[in-house]
Amino acid sequence: MTTPAANSRTEQRRRTEARILDAAAQAFLVAGYERTTIRAVASAAGVDAGLVMHYFGSKQELFRRVIEAAPVPEASGAPEQILAALADRLASEPVGSLALFRSMLTTPEAASAAGEALARFQEQIAQDIPAGDAGLRAAIISAITFGVTVSRHLLKYDELATADPAEVIDLLRPCMIALTAQPPAPAG
Repeated sequence: MTTPAANSRTEQRRRTEARILDAAAQAFLVAGYERTTIRAVASAAGVDAGLVMHYFGSKQELFRRVIEAAPVPEASGAPEQILAALADRLASEPVGSLALFRSMLTTPEAASAAGEALARFQEQIAQDIPAGDAGLRAAIISAITFGVTVSRHLLKYDELATADPAEVIDLLRPCMIALTAQPPAPAG
């Protein structure tokens, strides 16, 4: 298999696309979905707005590709791994995630694009849950972690905003263990 030469058209296209995605990620982070414009992304990437549209077709597709390119945290249905990831988000405000969450909550197009990333995250969790309803359980786990993160850092609910992350995790542990465990056999 041959790799493209450093100055080939394929390599130039790849670098330009990466520059546009980097510029878009920063723009969506700072301005949110609604206030980010194709022109602003193009200017930050050092290209023409028409080129951004040529590569991505729409702002929604550009947003989807930014989310797709973002690393999805390694996830499993192991309750301690889920709780450790949540503890990290509670201890330090996840600025990048919050900008995307804010966009998801205010713009249907952003919610649609971000839904795909959340679905991938939920699939990773569901794979390790030994239950027939693993998908539903993973969706509930995702909703809990999303809700707690948004409530603490965006909505700043008094009790949750000031709570010790370890205390929140201790309260959620029984719930996560129940959601990730093999359901008991029906009494017969």
